[in-house]
Formats: sequence, C-alpha cells, structure tokens
Amino acid sequence: MSKKKNQQPKKAKSAPKQTPKSIWTKDTILPLIGIVILTVVAFLPVFDAEFVNWDDDKNFYDNPLITTLNGENFWSNMKEIFVTPVIGNYNPLPIITFAIEHQVFGLEQPVYWHLNNLLLHLGCVLAVYMISIRLRLSTTATILLVGLFAVHPMRVESVAWVTERKDVLFGIFYLWGMYLYLKNLQEGNSSWRTILILIFFILSLFSKIQAVIFPVSLVLIDYLHDGRFTLKQFLTKWYLFAGSLAFGILGIYLLGEQGSLESTTNYSDFQRLFIGSFSYLIYLIKSIVPFRLSPLYPYPQNFPAGFYPTILVFVATLGLLITSYLRGWRHLFFGIAFFSANIFFLLQIKGAGQGFMADRFTYIAYIGLFYLMAFAFDKYISGLSKYIKYSVAIIPLLIYSVMTYKQCHIWKNSGTLWTHVIQYYTNTTLPYGNRANYYRDIGESEKALQDYARSIALKPDEAGPYNSRARLYFDSGKESDLPLALNEYNLAISKADTIAEYYTNRGATYARMGDFSNALIDLNQAIQLDPTFLNSYLNRSVIHNQLGNTQMAINDLESYVKQSPYKADLWYELGRLYSSLNNYQDASDRLTRAIQLNNRNGKYYVERAKAQFSLNKKTQAINDLNMATQLGVKVPPNVSKIILGQ
Repeated sequence: MSKKKNQQPKKAKSAPKQTPKSIWTKDTILPLIGIVILTVVAFLPVFDAEFVNWDDDKNFYDNPLITTLNGENFWSNMKEIFVTPVIGNYNPLPIITFAIEHQVFGLEQPVYWHLNNLLLHLGCVLAVYMISIRLRLSTTATILLVGLFAVHPMRVESVAWVTERKDVLFGIFYLWGMYLYLKNLQEGNSSWRTILILIFFILSLFSKIQAVIFPVSLVLIDYLHDGRFTLKQFLTKWYLFAGSLAFGILGIYLLGEQGSLESTTNYSDFQRLFIGSFSYLIYLIKSIVPFRLSPLYPYPQNFPAGFYPTILVFVATLGLLITSYLRGWRHLFFGIAFFSANIFFLLQIKGAGQGFMADRFTYIAYIGLFYLMAFAFDKYISGLSKYIKYSVAIIPLLIYSVMTYKQCHIWKNSGTLWTHVIQYYTNTTLPYGNRANYYRDIGESEKALQDYARSIALKPDEAGPYNSRARLYFDSGKESDLPLALNEYNLAISKADTIAEYYTNRGATYARMGDFSNALIDLNQAIQLDPTFLNSYLNRSVIHNQLGNTQMAINDLESYVKQSPYKADLWYELGRLYSSLNNYQDASDRLTRAIQLNNRNGKYYVERAKAQFSLNKKTQAINDLNMATQLGVKVPPNVSKIILGQ
C-alpha cells in the first residue's frame, strides 16, 4: 500500500506575459461607446439636482477656504486646504476641485459641479474598460464588467452627491494606477509608468483615505497574473505600504479628533463585529439585487438578534478563499479577495459616522465581484450563440440603468433626499431634522414645524431639534416669534447644558429682545464652554459695539479672525472699528486683509481710502477711491470732497 504524499496547494499556471488583444478595435470601441451613452442617460437626472444639506455645506458652500478664494489669496488658501481636515476627513484634493468650481461656476450653477462628478465617473469607467481588456476578457464579458461598474445603482451616491467627489476622484487615480501596473506586468517594467503609478497613488490618497488598500490590490493583481504569492511581491511595494500606513494613521487620528470614532450606539465592541458581518452580507446581496437603496442606513436602536448568524458569512468567505487558493482557482480567489480587501475597513467594525453601511463604500470594491460575474460569463456562457451572449450581458445592464435613473431623482434636493430616507426609516430623527431644516430654509415653515415635532416625539430628550426649531422662530423676522425662540432655546439648554452653540443662540435672542445683560451672560458662558465656537465672539462683539464698548468689540473680532481668518467682512468691520478709535494704521492693515480676501467689494476700498488719507498717504487713498468707483460703488460726497478736493 503506497503512502500518500503530503498535499500541497496546486500551483496555478502563470498568465502568459504577452500584450493582450488590441484595445481599439471595432468589436471593443463600439460597445464602450454604447456603455458611455447608457451611463450618461442613466445619470441624466443629476443635471437637475441641487446641493443638499448633508455635508455639502461643510465641504464647500460654507467652507471659508473656498468661499473667500481669489487671485491674491489663492496660494495661501491652497496651502491651508492641504493642512485643514473637513469633518474629520483629510481629502484636500476634492476640496481643491470645489474651490476651483466655486471660482469658475459659483454656487448658483450646481449643474456643472454634478457634470464634473459624472465626467470623473466616466474616466473611471474607461479605466475599468482598459483593465478588462488587459485581463483578456471576451468582448461580451468586458461589456458586462464595465457596464456593471458604470450603471449599477450602487454607483448613484458616488456620482449624484457632490460631496462624494472623493469617490470618483480617488477612483480615477486608483484605477489608472492599477491599469499601468497591469501593463508593467504584461509588457515589462517601465520607469515612467512606475513613476506615474506612484504619483497616481499619492493623488488617490489625497482624495480619499480608502486608497490605502491600493498596494494590496496590486498584490492581488500579481496573484491573478502569476497564480501565487511571493515575498518579492510585497517587498517591491514597501514604499506604497508605508504610504498607506502613514495615511491610515493620519485618518484614524483626524476622525478621533473630530469625535467621529465615538460610538453613537450602545453596542459593545463584540457586537460591532456582527455589524461588520451583516454589512458584508448585504453588500454581497446588493451587488446582484440592489434593494432598499438609501443615502443613510441608521443604526438600529436595539441590536438585532438576526445580526449574530451573519458571522457565518465571514467563515464561509474565509473557507472559500482558502479552498480557491489551494485548488488554484485564482480568478475566484482574486474576485473575492479584491472585494473583501477594499470593503473590509469600511464595515464599521470600528464605528465612524451616522450609518453602518453606505452605497458609496462599494465604488471600488464591487470591481472584484463584477470581475467574477464577467469571468463566470466567459466560462459558462461562451458556447452560446452571439446574440444570446449579448442579451445575457446587456439585459441586466438595461435593468440596472433604469434603476439608477430612478435612484438619481432622490438627489434632486434635500427635501427629496430625506423624504426617501424616511420612506424606509420612520423612527430615526436625523432625516426628519434635516428635512425640517430644508423646509425652514426655503420658507415652508409649517412643513418644517411638523418635521421638528416628529423628531422631538421620537427623542424628546434630544436637544438638537429644539435648537433648530428655535432658529425657525428667530429667523422669521417677527418680533412676536422671539419669545417662542427663547422658549425653544431654554428647552435645548435644559436637555444639554454644555453646548456652546445653544447659549450663543439664546444670547442672540436676548439681544434681539433688547436684554443685553442676559445676552452677555449667555455669550460669556458659551465662550467659557467652548472658546473655539466663533459665533459667540461675533455676537458679543455686536453687543459691545451697540453699547459703545468699541475696544471690547474689537477684542472679540480679533479673537474670531485669529481662529478663522477668512471672512473679509469681519476684517472690514475691524478696520472700521479701529478707524473710529483713530487707530488708522491698524485700520489700514485690517482693511488690506479684507481686500486680499475679496478684492471685488468697493466699500472696502472706500474705508481704506479714508484710513490712508488720515495716514497722509493721499496717493494711495486716491487710488482706492478710483478702484471703488470702477467696482460700481458711489463714493460719499463728503469723502470725495476731503480726499479728492472735489
């Protein structure tokens, strides 16, 4: 009886190191054009979409580094963008694109911002097409893979939400870097391609932290190409892994500083493991059946018992990976491993954010699953007739494109966005509160009040809705609504008495009611609670100015601009206040800063001209008045008479 030899993993044959079939042929270029057209049609509704009140404000339309950008401060603002995280996220490259769009298009034309997202997505589609050809998939399998990436409904969030410029921007560098690496494997290393891969990797990291998985994806491409793992595959990418580690640590630190890593639930660390396994399972299912798509998937209030059995999906995936590796099923291993690696750190096992899943997390990860579908198509449907094969590939793409078209409509504005979320999550306060804010801001007060009431009914002890409802009354412009606003702020403070914003808002309400004493008490308390909440200084400065305490008003504005030096109007106000104290040099300096931030406001030049004249700088004063006139500002006659002698 012969002894059995120790079983070893089957060594898969290496892929032939040869140039793949020609990329630009009629059989390949026509389907690509068809996919591009289908993608544009599927995403047509985004051209009618507005910005939304979900991080768009913090990322660009209320971001002073973007709103104050001009020719004089361009480079200083660019530098600040590279050292300033937004909501705990370090993604300066998308912020820079927002700054450029703000300068070119302004905030009144969101259609161009959405167009740029779609163009970047199409750039990613082209990269996936190039990769597919390099992987030697058949024409119909390529159509399937590229088409799925292009029009799958899980793409909508990444394309239709302007803030998620991060996805399509990091994706375009990530995917083109993958393509160049694959080309190196097949045609031999090229120095310029290797340099470009590094540059694309760095740009991808500056776009979104999810790019840290890039070197792992390259190792998986090595495996798909050679059918094995070697130490060399890792060692030759040491600098890429080092970059990933550095950015990963930076990302965790910034999220921690922002408080985004603090749990918003009462789940234990043990339970969060099952949050991850449940999310993983749902992502797998939605790759085929994209059901109940939502911009927000809020955590359940109580941990569902049904999450526990989903841990088996991790066990099954690990078993499948081991089996496919041992048996040399490199295509199966690659597809599952690529998906798993690119989704793993987004499974919220360590919680970050307000939801435990997000459609956008799959933007790159789904390529692994789509590749498996395309490979299975080649393997099991290759014997069918040409027309049947095309039907099998195209029909699901048409179905998905219709679903994508419909899903895009929910991003039309904040009202449609949160109404869609409420359709699935009726017991979550966030969508009601955000929809109420939208209604409040467009003047539909009754609808806003209904949503605030619903939010408060769900969580009576949550302070935020009271604060938001108070702002509705405060902003109404009616004196009779001020007591209602005051009452709401009192309720907010009774629920959370350590939030500086609530004291600041109540202080502003007292001031509007003429009660400056209580207003100052609240504003002093706000600054004591949080010296970085800048509106406290601004409101207190206004009160001090009204009370004739000019130096105290100046001190508060100086405290404001020291922490946030990007609001031109505040520098202008400082200049005006310094002039009132006959401190013309400081006035001139502050007004110069205002002009650096916004050189299109004529009143800044008028005020600086007055300060310059008082400093015996008549030529500079005359130049400022001339500039103010060019900008369409009518110079007061008394100022012209004094400075120009007219």
